[in-house]
Order: sequence, then C-alpha cells, then structure tokens
Amino acid sequence: MANATAVQKAEQQKRLRINEEKWTKTLMDVGWTALPSILLDKQHALGIDSIDLNILLQLAKYWWKRDDLPYPSKETLAQAIRVNPSTIRKRIKRMEKEGLIQRLDRYDVKGGQQSNYYSFDGLIEKLRPHAQEALDLKTKQKGEKSSLLKKKKAAGVSAKLQLVPGGKKK
Repeated sequence: MANATAVQKAEQQKRLRINEEKWTKTLMDVGWTALPSILLDKQHALGIDSIDLNILLQLAKYWWKRDDLPYPSKETLAQAIRVNPSTIRKRIKRMEKEGLIQRLDRYDVKGGQQSNYYSFDGLIEKLRPHAQEALDLKTKQKGEKSSLLKKKKAAGVSAKLQLVPGGKKK
C-alpha cells in the first residue's frame, strides 16, 4: 500500500511538472484546481450557463479533499466573479433545486450560522452517464483505429507477398 502511495505521488509530481511547463511555475505555485473535463464538455446538457459554471469553478477551487467540503461565502464568490451576492444566492438555490449541488449548514462553536458547506455529489451523479458515454465512444474509436491499423498492416504484407525477386509484381 505504501508503494502504491509513492507511485501516486510520483504521478502527481509528473502531472504538476507538465502543467508548470504549460502555465509556468509561478502561476502554478499560486494554486490550481482539478476538474473533470466532462463538466466543461456537458455544461449545456446540464443546463449550466457561464455564471453557473463560474460559481461551480469557484466552489471547486476550495475543495481539495473528498470529505472536506468547500465553504466560501456568497460574498466571496460574488467578488471573485464580479456579480451581486443576490445573483449568487439565486443561482445556488436553482442549482440546488436541480440537484447539482447541495448546501449544508455550518455553525461555529457558539452555534452561530456560518457560510454553507457545498456538496458536489449531485453534479457528480449527473455527470457519470455523460462520462460513461464518452468513455464508451473513446473505446469504440480506439477499437476502430486498431482494426484499421491491422487491415493496413495486412494489406502491406499482402502487397509485399505479391512481389517476385527483382522487385516486379506477379
């Protein structure tokens, strides 16, 4: 198990270096956010517009571990994307109603209400069928490409077999 963790860390470091080559080390050192591409690919299918996507991206920026849900305030989100906090409230309420995110109450030690936690479980579940469809298509295309390469290779071997000594075809 410890060996698997070392391998995972090595892979993560490799991905970070690749991203540093693309974005520069300075930009990556400030921070970065991991997101499945299917969210960007299927935003329209989920009914997510650019403001909703921006809100989700901002929330994701604060979500680093599965069980440590993000909890930025609506004001923080509004400032980051330069909209009114009421826009954030309305959009989050709608996305919650549509099952994309879930707000969970958060309280301080004295019992005072704080900014909500946000869960992405609904969004993840709604994206799974789209991801599976994309994976199935990728597998199909890979199979078709492999089949085409085999046919080309077989055709090349067949053409070589038709040659007689001296380079002339039979």
